[in-house]
Amino acid sequence: MLAKVKSSAIAGIDAYIIDVEVDISYGLPVFNIVGLAEVSVRESRERVRAAINNSGYTFPPDKVVVNLAPADIKKESTGLDLPLAMGILASSKTLTEQSLDGYLLTGELSLDGAVKPVKGVLPAVLAARANRYKGVVIPYENRFEASMVDGIDIIAVRALSEVVDFFSGFLAIDPLPADTEDFLQRINEFDVDFADVQGQSHARRAIEVAGSGGHNI
Repeated sequence: MLAKVKSSAIAGIDAYIIDVEVDISYGLPVFNIVGLAEVSVRESRERVRAAINNSGYTFPPDKVVVNLAPADIKKESTGLDLPLAMGILASSKTLTEQSLDGYLLTGELSLDGAVKPVKGVLPAVLAARANRYKGVVIPYENRFEASMVDGIDIIAVRALSEVVDFFSGFLAIDPLPADTEDFLQRINEFDVDFADVQGQSHARRAIEVAGSGGHNI
């Protein structure tokens, strides 16, 4: 059975939409990913397999082929783990493909099924909104970055099982409210300060002057 899931990859500072197409058919139990997948994406095969099994689902003992379209652009994001797993579960009828319609998914999976943060969430959310998607499913730790964008549902999740339950209708997850001020405040909070540095007063003063004036060092 064929299933399609929407995701994204980063090119520079912009995101572009990726179609994750998953086909499961009878044959030797192999898991192939095609479509100019870089090493980080090819390695996702083992992460996805373990995450599905350790989350209480069954990885299909059949031939699994994943195509990442468009196939002429390199993909190197670990954020494709989550859409890969959801595509496999939809193709194996653990949930319906139709329930995924209108959503873009991104997130790295750990072996126990936890959804880990990834880079480039803000461009992914902007790309999803530009393409009029209903919402995006992102790692919980990326929630503050994603909440800068309004006009689209932001669904923050901690585990693969939460995503499956959400799209199966067994779990309600409220979209995050847009909150630009909270994110800007958080990125200006630092664990260390120059006031904690002992000595090197001339070097510290030079860096402070350069920083306050926006100069290079």
